[in-house]
Amino acid sequence: MNLTEIYQERAKRFEQLAANLQDKYNKFALIRLLSFVLGLGILIYLWATQIWLGAFGTFIFLFAFGKFMHWHLALQKTQIHSEQLHQINLQELAVLNGDLSAFEDGEAFMDPAHPYAIDLDIFGPYSFFHYANRTSSAIGKHMLAAYLTQPPALAEINRRQASIAELKEDLDWRQNFQAHGRTTADKIQHVDALKEWLTKPNFIVHQTWLRWAMYIVPIIVTVGSVYIFLNLSWAFFLVLFALPFAILKYTLDHINTIHHQTNQAGEILIFYAKLIEHIEQKDFTAEQLQQLKAGLHTEDVLASKQIDRLAYIITQLNKRNNFFAIFLNLFGLWDLHWTVKLEKWKMQQKDFLPRWFDALKEFEALSSLGTMFFNNDDWIFPTLHQKDIVEAVALGHPLLARNKRISNDVSIPTEAHIKLITGSNMAGKSTFLRTVGLNIVLAMIGSPVCAKRFELPLLSVYSSMRTQDALHESTSSFYAELKRLKIIIDAIEERAQHKDTQRQVFFLMDEILKGTNSRDRHTGSKALIRQLIESKGSGIIATHDLELGVLEASYGGAIENLCIEVTVENAKLVFDYKVKKGISQSFNATHLMREMGIKIPS
Repeated sequence: MNLTEIYQERAKRFEQLAANLQDKYNKFALIRLLSFVLGLGILIYLWATQIWLGAFGTFIFLFAFGKFMHWHLALQKTQIHSEQLHQINLQELAVLNGDLSAFEDGEAFMDPAHPYAIDLDIFGPYSFFHYANRTSSAIGKHMLAAYLTQPPALAEINRRQASIAELKEDLDWRQNFQAHGRTTADKIQHVDALKEWLTKPNFIVHQTWLRWAMYIVPIIVTVGSVYIFLNLSWAFFLVLFALPFAILKYTLDHINTIHHQTNQAGEILIFYAKLIEHIEQKDFTAEQLQQLKAGLHTEDVLASKQIDRLAYIITQLNKRNNFFAIFLNLFGLWDLHWTVKLEKWKMQQKDFLPRWFDALKEFEALSSLGTMFFNNDDWIFPTLHQKDIVEAVALGHPLLARNKRISNDVSIPTEAHIKLITGSNMAGKSTFLRTVGLNIVLAMIGSPVCAKRFELPLLSVYSSMRTQDALHESTSSFYAELKRLKIIIDAIEERAQHKDTQRQVFFLMDEILKGTNSRDRHTGSKALIRQLIESKGSGIIATHDLELGVLEASYGGAIENLCIEVTVENAKLVFDYKVKKGISQSFNATHLMREMGIKIPS
């Protein structure tokens, strides 16, 4: 089956399963109601007959009805999970048709100062993040964003390749993992607040008198309350409750701080525990996946169980928001009991919880890339070598549809070499730059790439393509571009001074110095190209300045002219988007202006 057939079959299967489970749940909901009414009637009869029969019957009824309720709720959860799987497969079908609306686009991660993220469409609508993102949690989204903007060392790249290749093949595991997290409504600030709590010193658990008071004071208050009620000695009422009130007042600020840091985490942790449990139940072969899973336990206790326990403690402490919590505190010092449990949990697990979160977000990022690879099984993993050259066969833009994508072969030395690419408007120069740049970025993060063959060394990508004026800095687009070019020059020269320890810089420039007059632009462009080559820089420059093409003859192979041509057939522009050697000979600006109604003499 092809991809469309696979997702259609799965969507239909899970839709039918969800419908059957919903029907079953509805039928047993009626049975649950009838059994409760019938059981209540039987209990009334038993209590009226014999007290011991009533007590025994009540125990049996509560036990059996509790089990039935647990099963019924589990049935509902299974139905919801099946419906989520149905929706996931519908969304993947939509992705195959270019509809990414179901997924977050990562626009919040945009950073104009990043070396390449803006120019290469890493974030934002119809960006690579938008296309690849299958994360459910906030921490997973941040991890995927970090993957795309912070290339790791070679060893980590190789580990990621193996992990993504393994996850690609397990469609069921990936989709179930995604379905478990789809109802997560976490926010990164809530996770950060929980992590902050982990770093704070404990307060109550180290004060022995408070721990004794937690058990002694409730007994005193309960016994005293019974005495007051029986003897009607209401004068002692305020005196009796002064003791728990004083203790609660003493600990109020500390408990409020803890509650502020943890109260939003209860529901989040329930979902995290479910996602981590799904990881714990799977055996992996890739080294990275095995190591991440191995870190999900402490002293033979699984991380999912520990996180479930923490979530339960937090939800119990959250009951202090209930109106009746005042009685729980006056009679049982409720806040203290659950705060002590929180502090004890922290004493045992505070060093492990961040590691469990790290493992979860890594799995989410890797699973997202595994899904992307599954949806593009004609992509390949690049080969990383130590040669000073990038070579690719049939390199295509990852975000273009397969039936619209035009691929090109590429061979670019990465030491003191520039490809100068010319072409008329709309010929595809900028798209070609982004094709090369985005695929290099994917190679550097351990992802598969859109090519039949791709070999390259470790590179740091820098780009200057979409520089804009910054009103908040009162800078023009021309000055913004100069600042961008300086960053690239500094990176290249820094690498030249530390050749053995830093990656080669690969730059992408589109219409350099476009914000000034043609004479200054031409003079400045030649000077910039000379400086880039002298600093051993390498990359691609797209330009309309055809006169720069004469530089090829003066640099002994350090500059090569490439072009993308446009032809006119039957008064229509024809684009083939194929890269060829030489300087562009086609011009379409006047043709386009005539099409728009501008009267230009022939």
